Amino acid sequence: MVDIKVSGRKVTVTDAMREYVNDKVGDALKVFDISPMKCDVVLRVDKNPSNLERKSAEVTVFVRDNVVRGVGQGNDMYAAIDEAAKNAERRLRKFKTRVIDRRPRAEVTPAGAELDLASLIETGEDDVLVREKVIDLTPMTEEEALVQTDLIGHDFYVFENAKTGLINVIYHRKDGGYGIIKPKIEEIDG
Repeated sequence: MVDIKVSGRKVTVTDAMREYVNDKVGDALKVFDISPMKCDVVLRVDKNPSNLERKSAEVTVFVRDNVVRGVGQGNDMYAAIDEAAKNAERRLRKFKTRVIDRRPRAEVTPAGAELDLASLIETGEDDVLVREKVIDLTPMTEEEALVQTDLIGHDFYVFENAKTGLINVIYHRKDGGYGIIKPKIEEIDG
């Protein structure tokens, strides 16, 4: 059985909530029984009355040096826990079939494909750094990075390209599909 750590932000985690999380998230984690695997669940209440979905639950599962996240929101904490557990279970199933089973997939971007990076640039006034996150870069293929993007539920993922050893960013495009940002390497003529 996986040890599930439950914590609260602006909410007191009762024994009933803790037991409910252990039941629901524990069932979601039964998708595959693998070690090492640990799970953190954060329950939050937004004190802003204008926010209709004030309660949220975030399930973060650490499995085989990967992170799988599921988030749920709603007016009721138990409904938010249900949604987060369901999202985590869905992503764990995807992780199991796409990463663990190692089924062959097509390349993410065709060789020589050019990206329109100018469409990604936005300027704004009074931009403020709100959060800083430090990540461990693990060498992986573009396909594996794409899977990680889906598993953590973000629009982008920073990774070390296993083929080149360089830092790349893979992202969801607003018009559908994915894009990848790669550094340009200048060759020095000797």
